[in-house]
Amino acid sequence: MPDLIIDTDTGSDDAVALVMALRHPSARVSAITTVAGNVPLDLATQNALYTVALCGAGTPVYAGRHAPLLRPLFTGQHVHGADGMGDIGLPLSGRVAAPGHAVDVIIDTCTRRPGEITLVTLGPLTNIALALLREPALAQVVRQCVVMGGASDGYGNVSPVAEFNIWADPEAARIVFDSGMPLTMAGWDVSRQDAVIDRNEAAQLRAIGTPLAEFCIDIQAALLRYLTEHTGLNGFDLPDPIALAIAIDPLIASEVLDVPVLIDTSDGLCRGQTVLDVRRALRQHPVVRVVRRADRARFIAMLEAALR
Repeated sequence: MPDLIIDTDTGSDDAVALVMALRHPSARVSAITTVAGNVPLDLATQNALYTVALCGAGTPVYAGRHAPLLRPLFTGQHVHGADGMGDIGLPLSGRVAAPGHAVDVIIDTCTRRPGEITLVTLGPLTNIALALLREPALAQVVRQCVVMGGASDGYGNVSPVAEFNIWADPEAARIVFDSGMPLTMAGWDVSRQDAVIDRNEAAQLRAIGTPLAEFCIDIQAALLRYLTEHTGLNGFDLPDPIALAIAIDPLIASEVLDVPVLIDTSDGLCRGQTVLDVRRALRQHPVVRVVRRADRARFIAMLEAALR
């Protein structure tokens, strides 16, 4: 049974991932930590707290870093809505996070239980990088870290070559990818290929009729509008849920490549690009397990089970 800490910048797809984790019978979520990304930190925290309450779970939510390590915060509110949850009028305020800082919780939990905790990162890697800077041995005590970030095919969603989570804080991403921590990268390319929900499929999922099914589809309203207008996708994709699903069930990763991944921290066109060193030209860099394709049917079955 995987024991998870989920680090999230809780936008609309993050919330679906949280529902899948909290509802899965074979997963335990020890903590949820929040970071600024899709939305500012206070909204990310409120959105996570709302989702936990909707699931009837008691998982603690801890607030973390409010901005990238070195750069100004750039949010994804133009994609996920001003509130990050589709702007559908949810009561996303008034809840209180657990006492303590996300970085402390990550360090303390993982070092106290070496080899047991899987980190699942659904936003910028700022909290994980800060934890590594404070406690480099964290890289050796984490069971694994599944990162929703990057793209193995060179296609970006915030620039021609970069995915948002890595682009938002590339310095943090470089620290994490260079740490030697056992990493699995599930990038935007996996979501774009194997986790797009078209309008008919969305209607079928919503027709499950549970409050969670209606919630998980309705909060994609702003995302659906943005993707239809700007990317040409026939529906909305679910990058965070597919990464979460791989963390729980590794067999969902149907095609993988073990290869060093370098993070571009420049200020130019390639900021935040995940560069795969397929030829192993730079042998000193740690190897990352890069997911290239996912088992869509297995993923959809996990999603449907959570919504029921």
